[in-house]
Amino acid sequence: MIQVIRYLKGYLAIKVFGFSPERFMNLCSHHKIFLWDVENHGDYYTMKISLQGFYRLKGITRKTGTRVVITKRYGLPFLSTKMWKRRIFMLGLLGSLVFWIWMSRFIWAVEVEGNYYVTTDVFQDFLEESGIFVGMKKGNVEIEALEKAIRAQFNIVTWTSARIDGTRLLIQVKENDLIIREDKCSELSEGEGMDLVAEKEGEVISIVTRSGVPKVTAGTPVARGDILVEGSIPILNEDGTVRRYDYCRADADIMLRCVYDMKEELQEKYEQKLYTGNEKKRPFLMVGTKKLQPLELGKKYGQQDIIEEKRQLKLFGNYYLPVYYGYDLAREYVSEERTYTKEEVKELFEEKIQKFIESLQEKGVQIIEKNVTINKNAGVWKMNVDFLALEKTGITRKTQIPAAEEAPEEEKQE
Repeated sequence: MIQVIRYLKGYLAIKVFGFSPERFMNLCSHHKIFLWDVENHGDYYTMKISLQGFYRLKGITRKTGTRVVITKRYGLPFLSTKMWKRRIFMLGLLGSLVFWIWMSRFIWAVEVEGNYYVTTDVFQDFLEESGIFVGMKKGNVEIEALEKAIRAQFNIVTWTSARIDGTRLLIQVKENDLIIREDKCSELSEGEGMDLVAEKEGEVISIVTRSGVPKVTAGTPVARGDILVEGSIPILNEDGTVRRYDYCRADADIMLRCVYDMKEELQEKYEQKLYTGNEKKRPFLMVGTKKLQPLELGKKYGQQDIIEEKRQLKLFGNYYLPVYYGYDLAREYVSEERTYTKEEVKELFEEKIQKFIESLQEKGVQIIEKNVTINKNAGVWKMNVDFLALEKTGITRKTQIPAAEEAPEEEKQE
């Protein structure tokens, strides 16, 4: 803080030499003229003094027989003089400063981190539909409402955080690896129950009931929508008739043996790209959505792939600007018609099978065995796969059993 004050008021670096520099410093101290960074160089001393203190040295130098020479000037008063001489430059600098301050009021970059299942493109489309876009004012971004909207739109997102960092809107999310599907009704109203029903067709392998009335046992075949555990518990009269029902949320661990099927097709003939090795780089500058690029020189490629590499201009680490720079890489290729061999077809289908199995395993499905059939018909390879799987089943649904009306007390006594 002291350094800032000194800079604003201005100070000097001086050289003191002559009859008695030591007495010079003592008198400065007596008259409360502050000196600092004092260094003894034998025949002379160097030190620093405030601009105000320097103007009070005339009488002291006369008494001590010393001479004072200014070696360097520091601070705003001296800078202001230089600035006035270059006022056109300073006006431009001031205008630039105003421009950067004005630009800092907007969002110039929107980034999403932590997403895996929901792609960045899907997030960007949702943000645009929600009124979040590059170039909007920071004050129009309602952080809390945005976080709630993301969680409401994507059920797989369990946590989200949005914050403005410089001119960037950073959205961080966490996704649930296993989507738990539950009925929207989390609270049970009086006189209501929740059943567990089968999600798909299969055979029950095991059932462990924690609440509710089980309607199936191990070995029972079920269809989609069949009741597995009822959320209504009957209370019986002495004659065995239902007096009333007590309702609850059915809860059980139920394992189901079921079948998944997969079908894929692949054309026997395909076009393969053979790259010639010829490449071109075309630099560009993009402001907003407008791309500025020099004219293409030389021979144009008949067929080419273009790969865009770009970076966004930013200052101070987090001050993003709507300016991008980079280049387009054009790679020349020629197309050649080829035919898949049987081994290549098997390899491609095997990759698809493996990805399908991984997607099931992410949902907690265990694959017991698979049956693969591959054949070719009219130039098209076809694959059918049946997977025998073991998975946990049971989703909640409101019970369909109505409440039984209790008989009046008079009838009970009769």
